[in-house]
Amino acid sequence: MLLLLVAIVTDYSLILMVRAAHLSGTYSYQGIVEAAFGYPGYVALSLMQFLYPFIAMVSYNIVVGDTITKVFIRLFSLRTTSLLARRDFVVALATLFVTIPLCLFRDLAKLARWSLASLVLVLFILLCILIRMSSISEIVPVTRDAWAFADTGIVPAIGIMAFAFMCHHNVFLLYESIEDASQTLWDRLTHISVGVTCVVSFLFGIAGYATFTGNVQGDLLENYCWYDDLMNLARLAFSFTILLTYPIECLVARSVLTQVLSSHYSTDVQHVGFTLAIVGVAYVLSVTTDCLGVVLELNGVLAAVPLAFILPAVSYLKLEPGPLLSPIKRPALGLAIFGAGVALVGVLQIALAVNDKTGPEACMHGLVMPYCNQTLHV
Repeated sequence: MLLLLVAIVTDYSLILMVRAAHLSGTYSYQGIVEAAFGYPGYVALSLMQFLYPFIAMVSYNIVVGDTITKVFIRLFSLRTTSLLARRDFVVALATLFVTIPLCLFRDLAKLARWSLASLVLVLFILLCILIRMSSISEIVPVTRDAWAFADTGIVPAIGIMAFAFMCHHNVFLLYESIEDASQTLWDRLTHISVGVTCVVSFLFGIAGYATFTGNVQGDLLENYCWYDDLMNLARLAFSFTILLTYPIECLVARSVLTQVLSSHYSTDVQHVGFTLAIVGVAYVLSVTTDCLGVVLELNGVLAAVPLAFILPAVSYLKLEPGPLLSPIKRPALGLAIFGAGVALVGVLQIALAVNDKTGPEACMHGLVMPYCNQTLHV
C-alpha cells in the first residue's frame, strides 16, 4: 500500500514538472525553480541536486563493500580478517581502479550501451531472490508481529522509496528526446514507467521481506549466507550495476559543483580536481558507516523528497495563476504538504535513531546471520 502511494505521488509530481515547464517557458528543472523563486530558489535546488547524487555515491560504495567482500571470502576461502575481506580495502580498490577512471569521463555516453545489460542483471537478481524464498525461509527464525500493518518506520520508508523512484533531475532530458512530445504523451509514458518500476520494487520488497521478515537488513543481500553460490552471483551482478551507475551520479554532482563554482565550464585541472574531491569524500564517508538503510533514509528525506515532491509542487503553485486553494492547485498543495511532512518527521526520526545506542547493532557489516550456521541445501 505504501509503495503504491509513493508511486502515485511520484507519478503526479513528474507530470506536474512538465506542466510547470509549459507555464515558465523553460524546459529545465533549474529554469522552473528559478522562474518561480528567483536566484534563492536556484541555489536551494542546486544544493539538493548535489546532495542527492553525492549521498547516492556513498550508498553505492557501501553496497560494493558489502557484496564484493562476501564473494572474495567465498571464492578464495578467506578469513574475515584477511585484507580482501575488509570493506574499506575493497571499496578503495573499486574506487581507484574502476570508479575514478569512469568518473573522469566528461561524457558518459559510452556507458549508455550497458543500460540494457543492467536491466537484465536486475531481473537476474530478482530471479535469484525468488528462487531462494522457498529454501532459506524455512531456516530463518520467525519474527513476532512481522506482518503488522504499520509501525513507526513508515516515514523513513517513504524516504527510501522516494530515493528509488527519483528521476526528476533527468525529466527534461527525457522529455526533449521524445518525438512530438506533448503533455498527453508525457503523462502516458510516465504512467507506464512508474507502473513498471512500482511492480519491480514490489516484487523485490515482498520477496525479501517474506523471506527474512524482521531479520531483513538495509542491504537485502547481506541476509544471504556467504556460502550461497547462487546469491554470490547475484552479489556480483548487483556490484556490476552499481559500479556502472556510480559515474552517472558523480557526473550530476560534478556538474552542479561546476555550475556553482566555475560558471558552467571547468578546465581540465578543475575537472580532475572536482572529480577526485567528490569521489574521495564519498569514499571517506562510506567507510565510516555500515548502515546502508540509514544512508538511504538520509538521502530520501534530505534530498529525494524535496526534489521529487516539494520543489515541483511549490514551483507549480507559484507559476500557475489563480488562488492557492483553487481546484486546479489543490492536488499540488497536497503534494507539497505531504513532502514537507515526510521530510520533517523523517529527519526527526533519523536523529532519534542515531542517538539510540542499540541501533547500529542491527546493521553491522560482516555479521554472519545466525541461521547461516544451519545446513542450507543449495
